[in-house]
Amino acid sequence: MHREPPPAAPPPAPASGPPRRVLVVEDDPTVAEVVTGYLSRAGYATEHVADGFAALDRAAAFRPHLVVLDLMLPGLDGLEVCRRLRRADDGPAVPVVMLTARGEEADRILGLELGADDYVTKPFSPRELVLRIGSVLRRAESPPPAAAPAPVLRAGDLTADPEGRRADRAGRELALTAREFDLLVFLMRHPGRVFSREELLHRVWGWEFGDLSTVTVHVRRLREKVESDPAAPRLVTTVWGAGYRFDPAPGSPGPEEVDEGCLP
Repeated sequence: MHREPPPAAPPPAPASGPPRRVLVVEDDPTVAEVVTGYLSRAGYATEHVADGFAALDRAAAFRPHLVVLDLMLPGLDGLEVCRRLRRADDGPAVPVVMLTARGEEADRILGLELGADDYVTKPFSPRELVLRIGSVLRRAESPPPAAAPAPVLRAGDLTADPEGRRADRAGRELALTAREFDLLVFLMRHPGRVFSREELLHRVWGWEFGDLSTVTVHVRRLREKVESDPAAPRLVTTVWGAGYRFDPAPGSPGPEEVDEGCLP
């Protein structure tokens, strides 16, 4: 982690009212001290634990608005902690920003597949981490803009109801996460148009910056739930070197898939 002087004007917490609670799960005391210090100066109420089992216990009691979660932890690793947090059925899933010293893409992708909202690779800038946390919280807490009731979207046997936040295919409700649902609705509202991963990160996630793997993983997970054959997608298709497109015509052939080094 980069050692930096405290920012003169730290980014503010993303909402008015009581401070947003952030649980920092990190076994390195130096990293934990710096992260909690920056978050406190930015207006967050922070608590710190150093192992996975303590993280689950403290999350249940502290009720954080967001968890900063190290991947490598004693007792219970960060991936398992994330998995268990996502299985909690006592309210909306708490946003998770993962910290990892691992450089392998597979570890980052697995964290995103388990539901992490973002990740930061060590060494990192504490100021950037605070900005990322603020971005994730703003997205999680922003109410939808007031507008006329959104029409139900249909494409063949696929239906999405933006007002009821419900999607089904052939009469069977789809178990989509909040972000998967947002991605599906956005694509269905723009049929036939190609969007790059950068555009989707900005327009669906509301992020000005972030890892494009976030989009890659969510497209893959969405295909697993809406496509008859996720290995040969015909609804959410890939356009070589450009991005993704929603093709509403049932049975229309999708474009050639790219290799894993580019888009999935």
